[in-house]
Amino acid sequence: MKLCRYGPVGQEKPGLIDAEGRIRALDGVADITPETLAPDALARLAAIDPASLPLVEGSPRYGIPFTGTRQFVAIGLNYADHAAESNLPIPAEPVVFNKWITCLQGPNDPVTIPKDSLKTDWEVELGVVIGTRASYVSEADALGHVAGYVVINDVSERHWQTERGPTWDKGKGFPTFGPVGPWLVTADEVGDPQNLSMWLDVNGERKQDGSTATMIFTVAQIVAYLSQFMVLEPGDIITTGTPPGVGLGQKPEPWYLKAGDVVSLGIEKLGEQRQDFVAWTAA
Repeated sequence: MKLCRYGPVGQEKPGLIDAEGRIRALDGVADITPETLAPDALARLAAIDPASLPLVEGSPRYGIPFTGTRQFVAIGLNYADHAAESNLPIPAEPVVFNKWITCLQGPNDPVTIPKDSLKTDWEVELGVVIGTRASYVSEADALGHVAGYVVINDVSERHWQTERGPTWDKGKGFPTFGPVGPWLVTADEVGDPQNLSMWLDVNGERKQDGSTATMIFTVAQIVAYLSQFMVLEPGDIITTGTPPGVGLGQKPEPWYLKAGDVVSLGIEKLGEQRQDFVAWTAA
């Protein structure tokens, strides 16, 4: 099942994607909230015949596919070849940092390059959406706490991330740096999260071409690990790392995004995103 929220910013309505890829309206039936992500609630939605729901005409904007995210947790250096291009060792344990929830936005909304940015970069990533509370869970039980998966562009400002002190968070959570969607695809429809191809283009040129099969730490390992020192709640997002091909790793020299660049990305079964990168302007 593919769930979404669509419409103008701040006026999004819930929807369900039918077999033909069209949006069916769920307003008046259920919104896509942390409560909706529980297994019994998802089962009730799955029992609805999409043909019984009103068809949404046109091509409305996609927003974030669900509401109520309280934590946006990220894993770094989770692909060995990306660690190598970053000139960093393969981590013995997951590298954990945060993206501020104020960076969340729809999958195709413009991304603002921060004021005085020197090194704005791209990263296609598999996002994990928590469906039931997870605290001290085992690896064997971890996937049972996952409602579904999303495409994420973990937009990063490398100067703030690595050259402005030891914490990565500062370079990860600028406004608009968290495009999510277009859909939340439920775990049952995705199947094995460690067997999904992923890609990213900049201005039509392929930069990243990878697979979740090459993750160092699997989704199950990540959820179990995080749950040992934090409580994961329904609606929380974990973004799980990127394969090689980011701007930082370009040869012979790194290069970064500028106003006017267009980034397109996607993950098998989860849909695609497209962002125009624009210059910062004072509000």
